[in-house]
Amino acid sequence: MRIGVIRVLTTDDPHLLDQHGTVIRATYGVETVSRSIPEQPRGVFSEETFALAAPKVADLAARMEREDGVEAIVLSCAAGPGLAAARDRVTVPVHGAGASAARAALGLGDRVGVLDLTKDTPLAVTEVLGDRLVAAVVPDGVSETRHLLTPEGLSAAVAAAHHLVDRGANVIMFACTGMTTIGLKATLAEQIDVPIVDAVLAAADAAIHDPAITGR
Repeated sequence: MRIGVIRVLTTDDPHLLDQHGTVIRATYGVETVSRSIPEQPRGVFSEETFALAAPKVADLAARMEREDGVEAIVLSCAAGPGLAAARDRVTVPVHGAGASAARAALGLGDRVGVLDLTKDTPLAVTEVLGDRLVAAVVPDGVSETRHLLTPEGLSAAVAAAHHLVDRGANVIMFACTGMTTIGLKATLAEQIDVPIVDAVLAAADAAIHDPAITGR
């Protein structure tokens, strides 16, 4: 199976571009193709950047189906810009990281703590979680994805996860795919005794098990 991975953080660094694809390949043993939308080197972190990204995501999804032979697409952004439009443009399944992670979290606990990138949890997440979202925390000093790519960003994310557990969360989900980039799940698994849902892997799992793929 070949999965297309859409990154909303524009980069010409092949290692950074493929980091989420690398994690998906290592976990599920599938092929991946990663592409990033243009002209958004800071990613998606506000209503304005969400609106700018949405048409680019739909265009890129259509291109990946046409040129890359992908059988499913993962939108590697918890906010899910352009998700509905992308689904309208292609014939393969498209799964967003945020909604996929929220659904996975509900299968693991009933008090979900969300590690956020912005003070407003993405609608794609809150629509799924409803009143089972017990707390959402943004790591100190983090307001966009690139802030996570520092030792300080990692430390702040770990502290925020501990805070979620202290507030009663019995499962934690990431509402920022930059947390996949820094390997946060593995770091937290050594320190926190609740299930942790990585949004990129949740979307990949949803894509692999989509009825359009499995035939069920």
